[in-house]
Amino acid sequence: MPVEITIVKQQSLRLWKEFSGRLTAVDYVEIRPQATGLITEIKFEDGQFVTKGDILYVIDPRSLKAIVAQKKAELITAQNRHDYAEKEYTRAVDLIHKKMVAEQVMDTRLNDKLVANSAIKHARAELSEAEINLSYAYIKAPISGLISRTELTEGNLVSAGPNAPLLTSIVSNKTIYADFEVDEQTYLRYRIEATGEHGATYENPVELRIQNGDWMFPGKIHSFDNKIDPTSGTIRARAIFDNSDGKLLAGMYARLKLGSANEHEQVLISERAIGTDQNRKFVYVVNDQNKTTYREVQLGDSMDGKRLIHSGLMAGDKVIVRGLMRIQPDMLVDPQEPTTGNVQ
Repeated sequence: MPVEITIVKQQSLRLWKEFSGRLTAVDYVEIRPQATGLITEIKFEDGQFVTKGDILYVIDPRSLKAIVAQKKAELITAQNRHDYAEKEYTRAVDLIHKKMVAEQVMDTRLNDKLVANSAIKHARAELSEAEINLSYAYIKAPISGLISRTELTEGNLVSAGPNAPLLTSIVSNKTIYADFEVDEQTYLRYRIEATGEHGATYENPVELRIQNGDWMFPGKIHSFDNKIDPTSGTIRARAIFDNSDGKLLAGMYARLKLGSANEHEQVLISERAIGTDQNRKFVYVVNDQNKTTYREVQLGDSMDGKRLIHSGLMAGDKVIVRGLMRIQPDMLVDPQEPTTGNVQ
């Protein structure tokens, strides 16, 4: 009886496992005011790209500018007092050498000099604080990325503090994370493999596709969590992808394929060649006498309509790929390879 067969060949393959996940921003910042006052200017358009340091909002700075001017005047006053105290101390030193003043006068002049010096430091600190508070009136982008819409418009009164209102938010878009859950078996297999001999490490590649499936984005594993969730038997994984074209957005659903760190010699055969015998999987192999042999196999993952075989087959075996229902063990057959294509 003629039967269609394929000759088993080992192939160098990278193993892939599919998962689903969500995209999250690498950096996400909520913009809230650190100064109290009226919003006088909004310097961005909803949804535009902003660069770190760009001014986003201006909160009425007039009162803060007045405080800065006041603190500058106080610093000048402190410096003038220090200069006067320095001169008085120098005169006291000359007079004490001539024994024309008492030691108490010398001590008083020295104390006045030290107090004046401390007053300068105090004035400088207050001026620095006032300048910092003035800088809060000009709210700047702390990161580069896409900015959301503004939640408050010009003319609104905002206040600093723990209950400061949300003004807008920024998400970075040059790179993006994909978070997903990996089962314990896959984690152990891939992570052990990623650590080579002599401490060498290899990266696990990741491929990402979004819902329409038209675009594939290559990436790599960024990190695994520090523990397995005992309720689900999974560990949280995070992959990172380049997003310089801005096609990926935080919150998107994604289909991910986690690849092994290295390629391995593997045996792949068609799903059609595999039969089921209760809880066992088997194939029929044609021996040198063209007779069929029942062979139990241990299956691995599915890849493009084919199945990985962990055990039960070796290179050179002739496996029947069609008509398993008509085959019996030890049956004489006429093995024929397909004329077009090569099912493995």
